[in-house]
Amino acid sequence: MKKTLASMTALVLALAAANSHAGAGHHHKSKEKSALSTDEHVFGVEGDPKKVDRTITIEMTDAMRFSPEDITVKQGETIRFVIKNKGKMLHEMILGTMEELKQHGEMMKKFPGMEHDEPYMTHVRPGKKGQMVWRFTQSGEFYYACLIPGHFEAGMVGKIKVTKG
Repeated sequence: MKKTLASMTALVLALAAANSHAGAGHHHKSKEKSALSTDEHVFGVEGDPKKVDRTITIEMTDAMRFSPEDITVKQGETIRFVIKNKGKMLHEMILGTMEELKQHGEMMKKFPGMEHDEPYMTHVRPGKKGQMVWRFTQSGEFYYACLIPGHFEAGMVGKIKVTKG
């Protein structure tokens, strides 16, 4: 009985820790897509799929690279990213600042099975493609990365330069 109680307590604490991280930008996937998120990030906001300025295709490979690795967009531009996984393993593309991506990467190491879904990220199974629509509201340098443990560390990161409109 004590072992069962200890096991259940450990499970509850692990879930609570995962959920506390969920409040910091990690939400469990939902089956239904609600209205556009109004959450403003330093690197922008979810874009309206009906108001896309341009489409950029990004390929991901098991060589732990994105192609292209560097992108330039204009401040205020809404981009539809079409993300193609050319590899044989799961990859993802997550937008953010370098600091945010490093923090998120560390969290992924601690909770590797955690599923989450935000408008600035997409997971793409081998041989498949995904999409993300994002409006870049601030100028500066931002990044995209695959934060599956080991991928970011192997160099799976790209840069987005947002120029003043």
